[in-house]
Amino acid sequence: MQMNSILRRPFRFRFFNATLYLIAVNVFIFALGYVWPMVTYALALSPQAVMAGWVWQVFTYMFAHANLTHLLVNMLGLFFFGMPVERALGSFEFLLYYLLSGTFAGIASFAIYAFSGAWNTMLLGASGAVFALLLAFGVLYPKAMVYVYGIIPIRAPVMVIGYTAIEIVFTLLGAASSVAHLTHLAGFVAGAAYFPVRLGMNPFKRLREK
Repeated sequence: MQMNSILRRPFRFRFFNATLYLIAVNVFIFALGYVWPMVTYALALSPQAVMAGWVWQVFTYMFAHANLTHLLVNMLGLFFFGMPVERALGSFEFLLYYLLSGTFAGIASFAIYAFSGAWNTMLLGASGAVFALLLAFGVLYPKAMVYVYGIIPIRAPVMVIGYTAIEIVFTLLGAASSVAHLTHLAGFVAGAAYFPVRLGMNPFKRLREK
């Protein structure tokens, strides 16, 4: 009972645009890596490097990006889904959710790469944490409409289910791709666990709301 109360102890609600600060950090690190490429290699998740003691990479990988397009896509997702999630949860809760989900996705990805012998893989990008935000948006705003490509309207829960299905299909097909589908799924899993453990909320029940 005591452990449960500690896990669910709420933060004092504050909103200070943490989403924008996260975006600024990502942009700064990308710019720094452009000038000094070793920064990107030091932050990106390499199974060999983690085994050699660079354990911070399971956290820092989510702040490093391969190129400008990679950065732009992830930052757009962080902005459009992070802002409403932050307004609903408060900035401190939002940061905890985002950073824990991203770290879990990093740890899970490392474990999968190590188990499969993919030692030369390099993982980078915020997409694991951003996919957790997709889930959070659907859970917190189940009646919201999202316009795919700015044209096709779908309800937020349908978007979440659709993206999850796509990631599962690509993972099962095992198609060669630069996209880390298992990392995305790990972000979903982390988010799905966070809501009942931390917030006492059943995310799947919320997604089924009419």
